[in-house]
Amino acid sequence: MLAPSVRSPSVVAVILASLAALAPFAIDTYLPAFPAIEHDLGASTLQLQQSLTAYLLPYALMTLWHGAISDAIGRLAAIRYGLIVFALASVGCALAPDAATFWAFRVLQGLSAGAGNVVARAMVRDLFEGVAAQRVMAQVQMIFGLAPAIAPIIGGLLLGIHWQAIFVFLCAYALLALTATHMLLPETLSPEKRVALSLRQMLADYRQVFGDAEFRRLIVAFGANFAGFFVYVLAAPVFLMRHLGLNEHQFGFMFIPTVCGMVLGSYCARRAAGKMASATILRIAYGLMAGAVLANVAICWWFPPSVFANIAPIAFYNVGMALAIPVLSIAALDQHPRLRGTAASGQAFVQMLLSTLSAGALIPLLWDHPLGLALGMGAYLALGWFFVRGTGIWQRQNQQIFRSKQ
Repeated sequence: MLAPSVRSPSVVAVILASLAALAPFAIDTYLPAFPAIEHDLGASTLQLQQSLTAYLLPYALMTLWHGAISDAIGRLAAIRYGLIVFALASVGCALAPDAATFWAFRVLQGLSAGAGNVVARAMVRDLFEGVAAQRVMAQVQMIFGLAPAIAPIIGGLLLGIHWQAIFVFLCAYALLALTATHMLLPETLSPEKRVALSLRQMLADYRQVFGDAEFRRLIVAFGANFAGFFVYVLAAPVFLMRHLGLNEHQFGFMFIPTVCGMVLGSYCARRAAGKMASATILRIAYGLMAGAVLANVAICWWFPPSVFANIAPIAFYNVGMALAIPVLSIAALDQHPRLRGTAASGQAFVQMLLSTLSAGALIPLLWDHPLGLALGMGAYLALGWFFVRGTGIWQRQNQQIFRSKQ
């Protein structure tokens, strides 16, 4: 099913992916500029690392509201307000005279950046059904996956002007996304389907959504798989510059191959949708991720750091992660079709909560050695596997295997 005012699923996928990509752009674009920002603002490496937490924690908390707001005022209005606030906050980051002010505007970026990501997921399910939804979600993920590869490269180029140019770019990106949304996307939630926004109603909706054990298992598995890769995104300045000996202009050495892995996995997910059982896709995905983690730990244990050997397993892990994402995401949203925006918010909240815990507490404990980061990836994969094996998708496959043996 596709709204008649939208020309093709590809148009929808590109615009929704650009909205979802705003969040990783706000993280990855300024990573190469850490040393320059530290110098200009008089901040330490740890203080600047915690500016990621200042962004991620409000991002995670506000995701609980973005979906509910979009359920109340419409999808496009929620996106519009988020992009405007983000654009203004980006200008504030560029003009920040000290670390405290920089943190404050990063908080404001975090509060607003998730609107596009959360609402984009809900809009996929508003517009498409069944296999079509899974294919479009995979296409969105494939395009979205380019952001972490492109962002640090753009950041390194803009650093040649000044680190402030990076945040001017983020402002321009938000305004361009706002224009494309206004011109090319339809409103997918009609007024008669909207739900009144109130704290009491929102709490009731979240009790319903999070009270669903199947939904909880799906979103924790989804978030843990993503967090396994995000360990390396958050630790990139230390991992790449200290351990692998790269400079601020060479972040593409990690982000290009790892994102190529993500794009490949998303492409395979799109091709497999409707041709292969969801449970089979998940089993293949977890097998790929497990193989990548074992190889990563072995390489870090036995061999000295090297660019190719330490980055290749991360790229391989991303193939499996991206293969699993559309299956887990669509299954979670389908648990609560009447509260799709709220369900999308809950999904994004858990994903970013795990990433926030990584940024604030886990990464500084792991980044002293590549093996620590490899073990962190493995721990998140184990968490995701523990939860996914209890889902209905996985259990149904087990039952089918059991019956075929009888």
